[in-house]
Amino acid sequence: MSESSRSRMDAVLGVVLLLGMMLALYMAFIEAPREQTMGDLQRIFYFHVPAGITGITAFAINFVASLMFVIRKNRWWDNLALSAAEIGVMFLVMVLVTGPIWAKPAWFVWWTWSPRLTLSLVLCLLYVSYLLIRKYIEDPERKAMVSAVFGIIAFMDAPLVWFSIRWWRDIHPSLTSESGGLAPEMRPAFFTCMAVFQVLMIYLLRRRFYLESLSNELELIEREAGTAR
Repeated sequence: MSESSRSRMDAVLGVVLLLGMMLALYMAFIEAPREQTMGDLQRIFYFHVPAGITGITAFAINFVASLMFVIRKNRWWDNLALSAAEIGVMFLVMVLVTGPIWAKPAWFVWWTWSPRLTLSLVLCLLYVSYLLIRKYIEDPERKAMVSAVFGIIAFMDAPLVWFSIRWWRDIHPSLTSESGGLAPEMRPAFFTCMAVFQVLMIYLLRRRFYLESLSNELELIEREAGTAR
């Protein structure tokens, strides 16, 4: 893809994202009904849950890219894996911050070691470790391979996070259960926010991937300049 095409696509995505964010805020704070038990506090749900799903989606991209790097040894996949990991950590931190803000007034505790909370924290720490591995290994090829293997192993925690409320008792209700499912009138706001978070992830992923590609090009130029001397 040419530079001009990439810039145009990023510009279009940026406009779509801006309009989508405005729509998501309207749907979450105005259009969505007020929850009977928790009141307006429940509206944090429209950001907390989409952030969690989007973070796991980013880690899934990291998993696929890491697997492809192990198979093909192509730095393109390594760049994608790194970009996805950083964005996934950002969304998981958002989840771990908004969760206690919601939990304290609703359940009178900031934190409880429930399966989903614990596994989500572990998942976030695993990918922080992934980023630390990349920081402290200097050799580019070894760094890419070690982090790819680590990324593949780290993603094994993601299905545990996703299915934890079905496999073990947890304070989190299931969105699909009959007793604790999402009310039909709340679904438009939820799915709007979910779509906007996914667009945000794609936009950030493209921008971060582009920066990492430029970094690789600069690294190559510096290496060639050093060899020429």
